[in-house]
Amino acid sequence: MADSLFDARDTIDTSAGAHTVYRLDRVAEATGADLDRLPFSIKVLLENALRQADLPGPVGEDDVRNLATYDPAAPAEVEIPFTPARVLLQDFTGVPAVVDLAALRSAMARNGGDPEAINPRVPVDLVIDHSVQVDSFALPQAFQINADIEFQRNAERYEFLRWGSKAFDNFSVVPPERGICHQVNLEYIARAVWTTPGDDGLPVAYPDTLVGTDSHTTMINGLGVLGWGVGGIEAEAAMLGQPIYMLMPKVVGFRLNGKLKEGVTATDLTLTVTQMLRKHGVVGKFVEFFGTGLSSMSLPDRATIANMAPEYGATMGFFPIDDETLDYLRRTNRDEATVELVEAYCKAQGLFRTDDTPDPQFEAVLELDLSEVEPSMSGPKRPQDRIVLGDVQREFKASLTRPASPQGFGLKEDALDNTGAYKDDEGNELDLKHGDVVIAAITSCTNTSNPSVMLAAGLLAKKAVERGMTVPPYVKTSLAPGSRVVTAYLEKAGLQDYLDQIGYNLVGYGCTTCIGNSGPLPEPVAEAITDGDLVVAGVLSGNRNFEGRIHALVKANYLASPPLVVAYALAGTVDIDLQNDVIGQDQDGNDVYLKDLWPSQQEILDAINQAVTREQFEELYEGIEDSNPRWNAIDTSEGAVYDWQDDSTYIQEPPFFLDVTPEVPTIEPIRGAKTLVKAGDSTTTDHISPAGAIPKSEPAGQYLQDHGVEPKDFNSFGSRRGNDRVMTRGTFGNIRLRNQLAPGTEGGWTMKDGEQMYIYDAAQEYAAEGTPLLVFAGVDYGMGSSRDWAAKGTLLLGIEAVVAKSFERIHRSNLVGMGVLPLLFQDGESLDTHGLDGTEQFDIPVDDDVRPGQTLTVTATKGDGSTVAFDVTVALNTPVEVEYYRHGGILNYVLRDYMAGELETA
Repeated sequence: MADSLFDARDTIDTSAGAHTVYRLDRVAEATGADLDRLPFSIKVLLENALRQADLPGPVGEDDVRNLATYDPAAPAEVEIPFTPARVLLQDFTGVPAVVDLAALRSAMARNGGDPEAINPRVPVDLVIDHSVQVDSFALPQAFQINADIEFQRNAERYEFLRWGSKAFDNFSVVPPERGICHQVNLEYIARAVWTTPGDDGLPVAYPDTLVGTDSHTTMINGLGVLGWGVGGIEAEAAMLGQPIYMLMPKVVGFRLNGKLKEGVTATDLTLTVTQMLRKHGVVGKFVEFFGTGLSSMSLPDRATIANMAPEYGATMGFFPIDDETLDYLRRTNRDEATVELVEAYCKAQGLFRTDDTPDPQFEAVLELDLSEVEPSMSGPKRPQDRIVLGDVQREFKASLTRPASPQGFGLKEDALDNTGAYKDDEGNELDLKHGDVVIAAITSCTNTSNPSVMLAAGLLAKKAVERGMTVPPYVKTSLAPGSRVVTAYLEKAGLQDYLDQIGYNLVGYGCTTCIGNSGPLPEPVAEAITDGDLVVAGVLSGNRNFEGRIHALVKANYLASPPLVVAYALAGTVDIDLQNDVIGQDQDGNDVYLKDLWPSQQEILDAINQAVTREQFEELYEGIEDSNPRWNAIDTSEGAVYDWQDDSTYIQEPPFFLDVTPEVPTIEPIRGAKTLVKAGDSTTTDHISPAGAIPKSEPAGQYLQDHGVEPKDFNSFGSRRGNDRVMTRGTFGNIRLRNQLAPGTEGGWTMKDGEQMYIYDAAQEYAAEGTPLLVFAGVDYGMGSSRDWAAKGTLLLGIEAVVAKSFERIHRSNLVGMGVLPLLFQDGESLDTHGLDGTEQFDIPVDDDVRPGQTLTVTATKGDGSTVAFDVTVALNTPVEVEYYRHGGILNYVLRDYMAGELETA
């Protein structure tokens, strides 16, 4: 683009030498645009388009001009490209992504092309963090026991990933027992400014950007890195060099002023921000934080807020680079040349924030005085349902009798006094009751990345132990840090021993309870819950508490800071006013209150300054990819094409590409379709594709038993995502799914021809009859994880379209990526408003002329032959998405593109 309108290519000098850059001020000069008014996040997208326009490919000057002339108050509804610098995977979503890449190679070989042409074109990092479960806890050897079981359970998956690390270029794997992908990304992988070799011998410097196959990829926004979660399908396309196309994003500004007061944590702030933004409505939008309050906020605090962007519904929650970013890079052992490059580059490009930087303009602005934030928790079923700590007991009691909903459990009055008897290890008979805390887990990337709350938990544990306090025997405690650095500073501060004494022994480095890998409850506790039909509680320092996610028997789940997790474990119940009631007694019989245990901000700061060192990051991240001997010893197959094994219950070649040919299929109208699922509001990707335990009596469990797998070896749905046979059978199989076609049921049930049956079984019968299927849904369909199997399973059940009142961003994109048509009801409409119940037959006149935002008229035919017509909107947002849908999905599109190049030259 040297001869173009912009002529933006230039060099800057740093201590690491000269670097090529693409200067944003040249764009301002050429267009007359005032870039100072742009949100920092939009300027990063502008640089991305500017640089890509200098390369062969689909990005051009119009894309640059569209971003340079961005109107913050009312962004133009135009399509823009985004080409991330790299891709981040975790193993639950990473295994199916690598399975798809391997299947693409097999398809290339079948069609006469070179399978090694299928290879990541950008760096890909996969961190194995989702597989470890809390089987053992509250024991000194719990970590080793859980690690042993993890390797035993996942041998096939790990062999496959080990093959992938050898077979693919640009593909790196961080082995098990090392950390959570987002924390490893924050502490080690990310650079804030990325570099690649240039064509003139100089390295090209540009903003570090990424997409990840986990919705909490947004955590890296706290470091000033632009990135967010996408489905595995979209991530695979990005790996293979395809730009991600999206509509010009709206950016909501969030001004932070002041400073948190004594006793308030970053978690409390994050839950407050989540509630405010979810209420405002930011689905599909960027959120950018600004204001003088940022200068008093540590980078881990920022990362905690950014992590929760999926919970407040935003594409991401962005914090610009500033002095705190540079300090954090130094504290975490990034080399000085990198830090100096980040500072020089960002200041040259107008991407460096100070308190004197003019405020950007936004579509809307929210504001929060940090001093007004109160200690809080969120629950019992959704992250955005924040409760001030003093109201938790009252709200829990009220939730028991509310109708079954995100805020209620629907108990009858005569069930409120239910109890369940059990015996502890010493034979003492105890009563379990509503509200008792049976899981209290320090878990998840969200909080374990933050030394302030982790050391606060350790300090609280220390004070409790010194007063002779213990945790009730029915509480399952666990500590699963996001990286080994956490263990290092807890030990250096002398706090891990106190955590151990109240049951918070290390159980593993991974997501554990937050993603449903909480492991089994002790059998006597589980039986007491079942016998009493109890609404027991989990308290966890995670980011998700959706129904059926944490544990099948734990209905009320609350998100809290790590020190509050420890405090509730000591109290043993959420049916308590934790701020004012007695938590327990000390060894002398004196009452102990929360204020007696809660550490001061000065105590926490002193612990951080004493215990967190740069040397810990240097030592524990050095050579991390080869740091697990057991991983290094895995034997694996060789060769560019994977040797699929017919008898594997973990890894199977999926059917997506078996019949793909170079020709693009014709879109045919959907005729005579039946409804498989009619879902209500807030149906999550956990409802659609559960990640946790596999019930032995349901189709997925039956399949595994038919293939010689005993229930004790089922592992989880998340770990079986490399096998479409398991995952399709589990689709819509969440134990808390309420399919309105089968009223009065919970779980994977539907009705077909007047008979109640499993959703999978009904889908098989419909497939045999040649009947296409539909899903009808309410508001926020697909909220939650970036789970690609929620879309893959939908497709493999034979569902051709999903009609909803609204979609969450990632799931809608995933449906498009798999060739499933997303459709929107008109405002205020639903099946019910048209007098339909879902048992009708539906015709949808979609064809090859389908367009973004097109209106289609659906015809529903009732059993008596009468018809009802209603309009829906095609939720394909861009012409590129139409192309993906025409091809049957984004990977089919990419495969045909590769085939065209390979077969033309073969």
